[in-house]
Amino acid sequence: MPTIFSKIIARQAPAEIVYQDEWVTAFKDIHPAAPVHILIVPNKEIPTVNDVTPEDEPMLGRLFTVARKVAEQMGIASSGYRLIVNCNHDGGQEIYHLHMHLLGGRRLGPMLAKRD
Repeated sequence: MPTIFSKIIARQAPAEIVYQDEWVTAFKDIHPAAPVHILIVPNKEIPTVNDVTPEDEPMLGRLFTVARKVAEQMGIASSGYRLIVNCNHDGGQEIYHLHMHLLGGRRLGPMLAKRD
């Protein structure tokens, strides 16, 4: 069963795509956690980081070069941004299609809330 991200990549589901090439697609998150919140997704459906293979390395490296390009395009490269990849339930992953969050547009808080 294809994920919603696969449907967005194939343009079978609506999304505001900001970048797409043969390896990755980047689009605006529909529930942004920051003024700029872009999801950068490999076009190949990989469920989690645990499913990455050595053959995926060039495509996954592209996630970072696209993140740099999109950050520049969105005007946040100089002020800074955060990149996040979640893995599985305890890591906060909700869609089981590997993806990177690019967040910026304001000063971001600590990575994790401290707990007693």
